[in-house]
Order: sequence, then structure tokens, then C-alpha cells
Amino acid sequence: MTIHHHSATDPAILLIGLNHETAPVALRECIALSDDETAAGLRRLISHPAIAEAMLLSTCNRVEALAVVKDVAEGIDAIRRQLIPSDVTSAAVEKALYIYRDDKAVRHVFRVAASLDSMIVGEPQILGQLKAAYHLATRKKTAGVILNRLMHRAFFVAKRVRTETGIGGRAVSISYAAVELAKKIFDALAQKKVLLIGAGEMAELAVEHLMRHDVGTIYVTNRTFERGAALARRFNGIALRFEELAERLKEVDIIVSSTGSPDFVIRRREVKGVMRARRNRPLFFIDIAVPRDIDPYINRLPNYYVYDIDDLKGVIEDNLEDRKSEGIKGERIIDEAVMRFREWRENLNVVPTIVDLHRKLDDIAAAELDKTLQGMHHLTQDDRSAFEKMAAVIVNKILHDPTMLLKSDGTHFNKSLYLDVTRKLFNLDD
Repeated sequence: MTIHHHSATDPAILLIGLNHETAPVALRECIALSDDETAAGLRRLISHPAIAEAMLLSTCNRVEALAVVKDVAEGIDAIRRQLIPSDVTSAAVEKALYIYRDDKAVRHVFRVAASLDSMIVGEPQILGQLKAAYHLATRKKTAGVILNRLMHRAFFVAKRVRTETGIGGRAVSISYAAVELAKKIFDALAQKKVLLIGAGEMAELAVEHLMRHDVGTIYVTNRTFERGAALARRFNGIALRFEELAERLKEVDIIVSSTGSPDFVIRRREVKGVMRARRNRPLFFIDIAVPRDIDPYINRLPNYYVYDIDDLKGVIEDNLEDRKSEGIKGERIIDEAVMRFREWRENLNVVPTIVDLHRKLDDIAAAELDKTLQGMHHLTQDDRSAFEKMAAVIVNKILHDPTMLLKSDGTHFNKSLYLDVTRKLFNLDD
């Protein structure tokens, strides 16, 4: 008997969202959800009659809803209403939204988990964010059989992509490149002092990456002291006034600069006299600003290293070819996982599960009957047929009630849960 594919009545998996490729940061900020809003959103989604399971993911680069729905059109409508706040013009959001269904949704989830869909391919943060979103959904009881299985597969796939490809091991973004260079300049980054001038997503990411390497004090300075103070709090650092900048050059080791200033923020005259006080300890400038913040001439002075965004892009280009081939390997792992997940879902259909169950019990009955009849040479062919008939009737009678239950259309029970348990109880997937 052939396995039938999803019929109209089977639950569909939907993923609807927007990310750094489809929406600018200003729009992502409007849509982003706090933890409380995420919890409230889950409650709203799961109370909708078309939605059986739901999960929400909100990071600085994406906002996505993942759901198992009984009716696709109604599900899409409910999720759209959830994602688009009343104070945002929906036209802009509509343009940025992508909608994936079933295999495409599953593939997208796997690619997100494996960090193949990230702004910074291979960055490790997204997996933690996905796990946190899933834990919230399990705590709020909005994840069921299908999302549980899907998320566990996603975490497994992410681990495989990370261990079997080199995608996470290379400098894959401006901020990663900056940290990789810093590692070359200072053998160890532990306890090195960092100064962040200005703010901006890439500069802040660079500081976050540096923090992972146990750097020492982090100073933050900004044209507006309040903004600097807020950032300093986020990094457990110290806020400085702009005027204190020159004095601090004597003691910091790494400067990440990303201001909107039209002119240089640090000129050669400010650094020239500093080296003696520094006792020739190297000073590394990461200039992420466009136009540039750091006078490039400083690079000519001994023990000063200035890298601007183009230099850093050069570091990335070197890694890009590697990354493409590693990415292809990753996509292959994901293709296989999507196929596997589809097989599991198809087996959650009633027909294949009942067929598998009958086949398993028929095989057991036939094997035991053979064993028993082997030593009974005195039996006629009619006797043998009678035993075979009896075995078949016993199997059918045992399976009658479970079959009726699995085929029934009662709304009072979760069919996919019963099918999942049946497959586990009788070990039908091995």
C-alpha cells in the first residue's frame, strides 16, 4: 500500500516572518517583541481555533512565527494580525513578510538554526535564541507533537552543520573579522581594555564578540553621554565623556569606532605622544565608520594598527570562498533532514500507521505459526489453513479497537499525539 501525502485535513506547518534581508532595521525594531509580548502573543495565537501549536522568535535580525494550523488561510490571517502591530503601516510589513509552508517552512527553520540564514553566517547566537523561544513555547504549552519533533530535529541539524562543516570557524562578518585580527595582534585577548566610540550594530557586535574572549574593562564614549551610559550598562562597562578620550588612549588596547562624525575623531597628533606612556604596547583601531573615524596615517606609526571597513572586508573575502563550499555542505545536511522530517510526518498519517501496525503483527504471527507448525508433520493442508486463519483473525481482533480509535474523527483528542505514541509503543520506525 502506498503512503498517501498530506490531505487537506492534515495539519500544515506555517512559518511567517521578516528578517534582515527583507526588512530594514527601523521596521524590525517596530515589530520586535519583548519577552512579555512574546508570551502574550503565544496565548493569542493558541486561542485561535485554526492554530494547533505555535512558537514566536524575535531577535535583532528577525521576527518569525512558526505554527501548526488546521486551516491554512485562517492560520495565515491570524499570524499576520499577530505580527503587524496596530501602530505600524501594514503595507511596509506586508512587503517584507515571507510565508513558507510544510517542507519550505521546515527547511527555513533548519537553516535558521544552523545559522545559514543569519546576517553573519555561522554566528553562534541564533541557536541559543531559538532554544529560548522553544522553551517559552513549551512552558506556555503552545508546542505539541509536531513542533517538539521539529525543534529537536532543528537543534540536531544545527549541531551536525556546525561539527561537519567549517562554517562557524571563520571570520564571517566585519565584527568577527575585527576580533580575528585582534587575536593575531595580541596573542591573548583576556584582560585587554576596550574602548567603544559611538554606537552602531556592527560596532556593538564587535564588542560582544570581544567580551566572549574575556576582555577586561570596556569603556564607552558617545556624543550624547546618556546613550553612552546606556551602552556601558549593557556591557557592564564605564561611560566616558568625549573630552576624556585622548587621556584614555594611554591605557586601552583595542578601540572600536563607529560614529556619524564627518571628520576624523582621532587624529595622529592625539596618538603621537601616547606611545611612550604605553611603553610600546600595541594599540589596535577597528574603524567601522563610513566616513572613517580614525586618521589612516596612524597606521604608519610603529605599534599602531588601524583597520577600516574595507580592510576588514578584505579579511572576509579571503574566507568567503571557503564559506561558500562549507555552506553547500550545510545545505546538503539540511536537505536530508527535511526529507527525514517529511517521512516522519507522513507516517503520522493514519493510513500508513495502521498499515505498519498490521504488517508488524502479521509478521510476528506468521513467524510464530511457522515455528509451531514445523514440528507438526502430521497436520493436513486444511489443518494448516485453519491455524493460519485463526492467527489472522486474532491479529484483526486485537487491532480492531486501536484502528477504530485512530480512524475516528473525534475532535476530543489530538490525533498526531496518538499516532506518535502508537509508532513509539510498537516501535514502527526502526
